[in-house]
Amino acid sequence: MKKYLTAVVAVAAVATLAAPATATAETTATLATRTTVTSTATAVAAGTKAAFAPTPIRTVRPGERVDAGKGWTVWLTRQGKYWSGPDGYENFRSVVDGNIDRSEPGVSHQSEGDQNGVFHSGLYYGTRNAGRVELTDADGRKTAATLVALPGRSDWGVWYVHTGPSEGSPAVALYDRSGKLLADLPAWDF
Repeated sequence: MKKYLTAVVAVAAVATLAAPATATAETTATLATRTTVTSTATAVAAGTKAAFAPTPIRTVRPGERVDAGKGWTVWLTRQGKYWSGPDGYENFRSVVDGNIDRSEPGVSHQSEGDQNGVFHSGLYYGTRNAGRVELTDADGRKTAATLVALPGRSDWGVWYVHTGPSEGSPAVALYDRSGKLLADLPAWDF
């Protein structure tokens, strides 16, 4: 593996030196990007595991409105998750009414959309170590959600993401900061 990476770097260096003197920085950057992509693809092909990248968690004040994009807004209070869409209608999902068990990791999912796309959101709960919420559609495409929490990293927070229009509901998975699966909801058709 080390020999191969050295050879790739050497080829990239020769290609850069052999390029006309009028080559732009953009051309050099493109070549460097291709070299990096080739090296990464080679590492994956060699069996090394890609690093898990946890999603940063945005901390917000209770009641602070978060622009979730495309006319959607989410906000959190000590009682739970609120969200509203482009039509202005507000929805609520409680974290204190006993409908979720915060003693174990879990994830909920609500979605609203049409032929232009779908807004997905939900709660993640039962952990102070949330690292990522990810949706997987019927074609296996994965989409990472944005995470939002109240100060002090309580044992729950909110996630949201936009996807294209789809048939059915995607699978939803909650991972900890190291990439370990904590909870999931299977996909289903509706």
